Amino acid sequence: MDWNAAIDKNREALKRVLAMLVAMAGLGAGGQFTFFRQEGRSSPEVVRAEKRKLSPALTLPRNLHRAIAKLLRPAEAAVRRLIIVAARGLVVTLPPARPRKPQPKSMEPLLRGFGIAVTVSRDELRRIAAARRAAEIRAARPKKRSLPLFDPLRPWSVRRWPAAADGAPGGMPFRRLPADDPVDATRIALRLQALAAALDDLPGQARRFARWRARNEAAAAKEKLRQEAGIAPFRRTGQPARFQRVWPLKPGRPPGWRPKSTHEVQDVLEVVHGLAQWAMEKPDTS
Repeated sequence: MDWNAAIDKNREALKRVLAMLVAMAGLGAGGQFTFFRQEGRSSPEVVRAEKRKLSPALTLPRNLHRAIAKLLRPAEAAVRRLIIVAARGLVVTLPPARPRKPQPKSMEPLLRGFGIAVTVSRDELRRIAAARRAAEIRAARPKKRSLPLFDPLRPWSVRRWPAAADGAPGGMPFRRLPADDPVDATRIALRLQALAAALDDLPGQARRFARWRARNEAAAAKEKLRQEAGIAPFRRTGQPARFQRVWPLKPGRPPGWRPKSTHEVQDVLEVVHGLAQWAMEKPDTS
């Protein structure tokens, strides 16, 4: 099978879907972002266009917001699977783990909580001022979102509303919201920007997925050695066990899947889902 041809074909199809979603949201030429690299433009210009701040008044009508979100979810799932296909057979070398710097424990908050006056040294004042400046710089940076490599999982506990008094299922009254209400579209724009960045740099996203896969395999091998040696699983004292993903795709159908296809993005999602499952199969070495 020609994997490169399959990747290029589905990538161009997803770019068409993304261009349609950008036009629906009104973020095309002259809008908030430059979603694809234009010919003849230098890298600094592209970076400035990508990092331009979102307008706080960016809104969309509710019906248009829902229509974009309905197509954006399967598009994100398709790009996520295309990244997995692009990372097939890619081997990366992980850098050595950096030692963690010990965090100094200060008794100042505890003493102040008891109403005890605390004298702070000049070095401590400089450290506090530097930490505040760093926090202000981080807060002033434009919002930037990366495409998640993992499918979102359903919550383990689903709240069910009690039945109504007349026995009808669902006790919550149905309230139809106006279709032309303005809805904040900042998150939609950030998701579109992340989708465009992933399609524009598919090899970089594939290396990103390969690094996660290498870290996951290294952690699994280390845990297997600990089990063979009879050592208890490592856990920091006083902290609960950390939930860690070992498989990037959700069980069952991909997000945004429909039994009957009504849009091109759903056809692409069905194709790349099968390719991703195939790409993640371990080779038969028997």
